[in-house]
Amino acid sequence: MAIDRPGPVRWLYYQYSGRLPEQYRSWVLHDATCRSWMLRVLVRGLVRILPIAALLFFLLGYFGGSWSLAAGSLLLGVLVVVRIALTGSTESVDARTVRHGYSPGYAATVRASRNGE
Repeated sequence: MAIDRPGPVRWLYYQYSGRLPEQYRSWVLHDATCRSWMLRVLVRGLVRILPIAALLFFLLGYFGGSWSLAAGSLLLGVLVVVRIALTGSTESVDARTVRHGYSPGYAATVRASRNGE
């Protein structure tokens, strides 16, 4: 059985906490339980801050005058986002699956059964 994947626009909407239509329900579970689920959480966090980071980098570099200061500030911001995304990864994935009709903790149960725990 093939999983119906969302297109780029719906995928981006999903990254910003949007709810996908019912036909993508199995893909949401796959997104939350595949081997690379933690990497997907990290990418989701980085995608969410990308527009803000680009704007701040431009503004700090252009008006602040120091591109190295802008790059350092951007790096620190990205590191904070990475830490927050990875710290709350289990909870954020659980909230996504609940929003798409799965019971709380179901994604963690599926991941544990796939890992043989």
